[in-house]
Amino acid sequence: MNAAGFRRLLQQAGLLSRQQRSLLIEFLRPALGLDQVCEAIDGVRPAPLCCPGCSGTRHYRHGIVRGLQRYRCRACGRTFSALTATPLARLRHRAKWIDYLRDMLNSRSVRAAAKRIGVHRNTSFRWRHRFLDGARLDQPDRLAGIAEADEMFILESQKGSRCLDRPARKRGGSAHSRGISHEHDCILVARDRSGQTCCCVTGRAAVTARQLHRHLLPVLDPDVLLVTDGHVAYRTFAREAGIAHAYVNLRAGERMRGAVHVQNVNAYHQRLRSWLSRFHGVASRYLPNYLGWRWALDEGRITEPEHLLRAAIGIFHIQR
Repeated sequence: MNAAGFRRLLQQAGLLSRQQRSLLIEFLRPALGLDQVCEAIDGVRPAPLCCPGCSGTRHYRHGIVRGLQRYRCRACGRTFSALTATPLARLRHRAKWIDYLRDMLNSRSVRAAAKRIGVHRNTSFRWRHRFLDGARLDQPDRLAGIAEADEMFILESQKGSRCLDRPARKRGGSAHSRGISHEHDCILVARDRSGQTCCCVTGRAAVTARQLHRHLLPVLDPDVLLVTDGHVAYRTFAREAGIAHAYVNLRAGERMRGAVHVQNVNAYHQRLRSWLSRFHGVASRYLPNYLGWRWALDEGRITEPEHLLRAAIGIFHIQR
């Protein structure tokens, strides 16, 4: 539409009734959503933008595809955009992404989000884990000062699997034996006093010193003071790694000894468990995605859908 025609259209917009204005806004909503998505992706890109085929940096603009700038590599001739070779490649209905991400920030269930934005529940589930695929990798590089570490356990789940390696449990069920066993997923949470948190799934049953070397050691500063409970695996790990270690004897009723306590990490456990309960069971294979999701939401680190969108494609601009 030329400029003169657009001005005439704007003049006529003032003559619309309230119902007509509402219909016009609903009609324009998908286009506005697509514009928001494209601005969030194209507005902040890694520099330089590389060809996903040959990693070349020499390219030129080659048209626009569904609102996103397309490029052609001068070396291999391949065309690509900012979404090529990312978890969001080939996903459709981009105009609804912002509304869906807003539902994710509100921790809505798969079915509730699907019903609200008008997509199939399978699409909603696929989007959830595509958007979380990159966000789950955004964790602190180092925990410094005083770092608390403790583990929590949830019952292993094969929710959504077509082939189970055990008899099905009705409505989640319960473990066959008392206490911690190989029927439980172990979630290790390490958190320093500044609020930086690292979460991971170490495996089944109680944590071992070998698993602590693999998951905990890379994120600890060499001068950190590690505070845990009296589990022997932590003492063995700290002695072998040469890390300063203090612990509280919870079995003897000791909860705090000056600055030595694990109350911060246990409070995070409580928030995490309460938040997971709204999803009525989380499949074990998707548990790392939910840990990254909860860490992104904790303490308001992500407040806008655009932040989560950029994290999903590997452009981390989350407020720390």
